[in-house]
Amino acid sequence: MSVKLNIVLTAAVVGCALSVVNARYQSRHLLIELERLSQHSRQLEIDWAQLQLDQSTLGKNERIEQIARNSLNMSPLTPARTQYLTEGAK
Repeated sequence: MSVKLNIVLTAAVVGCALSVVNARYQSRHLLIELERLSQHSRQLEIDWAQLQLDQSTLGKNERIEQIARNSLNMSPLTPARTQYLTEGAK
């Protein structure tokens, strides 16, 4: 009877040892994945900050006006160039 008990206990100890090894492997694998995702998250935050800076720079009125003047040959309106329409006029 004690031989059977020793075999059962040995099998239980081996099973527990294998589950500990498996748990440690999964833990290390998940930690590596967490570090990789954290690094990716930091890179995305840096990219987001750069995009916000670019958007604020590109959307400034001075830059838009400069592009309109130089690239599109536009000029600002003056009262002499403005035409006013009245209702019912022919």
